[in-house]
Amino acid sequence: MNNTFEFFNVRSINFKNELFAGLTVAMTMIPESLSFAILAGLPPLTGLYAAFLMGLVTAVLGGRPGMVSGGAGATIVVLMALAASHGIDYLFAAVVLAGLLQFLVGLFKWGKFVRLIPQPVMYGFLNGLAIIIFMAQVVQFKVSSGTGTAWMSGATLYIMGGLTLLTMLIVIGFPRLTKAIPASLIAILVVFGLVSLLGIETKKVVDIASVSGSLPHFHLPNVPWNWETLQLIFPYSLVMAAVGLVESLLTLNMVDEITASKGDANRESMAQGIANTVNGFFGGMGGCAMVAQTLVNLNAGARTRLSAFIGAITILVIILVGAPFIEQIPMAALVGVMMMVAIGTFQWVSFRIINKFPKSDIFVGILVAGITVLLHNLALAVLVGVVVSALVFAWDNAKRIRARKYLDQDGIKHYEIYGPLFFGSTANFLDKFDISEDPDRVILDFKESRVVDMSAVDALNKITERYAAQQKKIELWHLSEDCRSLLKNAEGIAIVNIMEDPTYQVMPGK
Repeated sequence: MNNTFEFFNVRSINFKNELFAGLTVAMTMIPESLSFAILAGLPPLTGLYAAFLMGLVTAVLGGRPGMVSGGAGATIVVLMALAASHGIDYLFAAVVLAGLLQFLVGLFKWGKFVRLIPQPVMYGFLNGLAIIIFMAQVVQFKVSSGTGTAWMSGATLYIMGGLTLLTMLIVIGFPRLTKAIPASLIAILVVFGLVSLLGIETKKVVDIASVSGSLPHFHLPNVPWNWETLQLIFPYSLVMAAVGLVESLLTLNMVDEITASKGDANRESMAQGIANTVNGFFGGMGGCAMVAQTLVNLNAGARTRLSAFIGAITILVIILVGAPFIEQIPMAALVGVMMMVAIGTFQWVSFRIINKFPKSDIFVGILVAGITVLLHNLALAVLVGVVVSALVFAWDNAKRIRARKYLDQDGIKHYEIYGPLFFGSTANFLDKFDISEDPDRVILDFKESRVVDMSAVDALNKITERYAAQQKKIELWHLSEDCRSLLKNAEGIAIVNIMEDPTYQVMPGK
């Protein structure tokens, strides 16, 4: 059952898996949320508040147990320009509005349209995201210098690289010993212990920012609540809502496949909306579902809402009292875990099937991955992928319309149409007819075809007019109910000759 409070059904929960998964998710989310907030020029705590608030609200209200939400870079990048030009309060107002838009998407049940996203787009999305996650970790090999940042070198680089490699080896090898404890958590603790005991100097969480603070408190964004403000923030909010929902619903689909279960896209949309609205009023930068942390969660054995709930509460505890400990965790440990997540996210199967898929699908997958990596705009990447896939589909179907022609014993010309008649196939359809040579009565049989849209109706109108100009009559047979309804709706716009389907009687038995 997808009950809101299903994590209280103690019989179905592996508490150990959920607890360890939640702790591991919190460890990996903290540096990422801090990095995104700093990248956007925001106070570091706005990232941690977003991780806590998004995680808590979606864990309780979301439509996909096992999925983790937090302060994501994909959404905050959209609002960076607004925060830079008008201040952080306008950013919070935009997050509130984005949340309301997401809630409306779920309320009106538009989340189901994510089903229209083709598999090549999913492959491209995940591959692009895997590259982004990996490259974000590579950036951690930079350190502050007098002129900004510079790549590590010498002993500093070797230590960071060695500890990162050790972390990755533990994540790969520990499951062969036991799967009772998540390998990611063990890797973080081992590297932390090694650095502490040996006094190794290396980059730590505290080198990014402090993670200590107080409880988030209610704060009404200090902006003029008028039409001018709405005009300013609406475009940002719309893009943020779209980016957040696309990433969240694609993540939901991914979890569905991994767990062989079904999430509720509309409920998740509403939960994301509520979570972002709460963020805007409580000082969080907003966010969405996080693919990397969700995979960490699932790989640790989590399958219910409890792990995400524990992860969110853990982040709050760290903000309040656990900062001195967390700030000493080596970044190499977190980088190694996230690199393994990136490697696991990448759809390596896409290389094995590259010769088996149509070239158009391969192109779409590469295109989506490229846009995702270059622009970091997931919504645009998916939209372009869907549009290109739709155009390819339309082109392929446009070529499939055929007509079988014959004269019956009464001298009537029959055209049996095969394939859908729609905007892409109307030109080929109109070329099938030999109007000047046809007899006075012509029958178009749509038993194996469908009249799909108004372009098809217009094509039927044109062919009727062409035959009428030659004083010839054309009839349409075997139209489905929805086709007849479409033609009826076009009365006054298109004139077509429809003959009721003939009644065929069964031959009497001998």
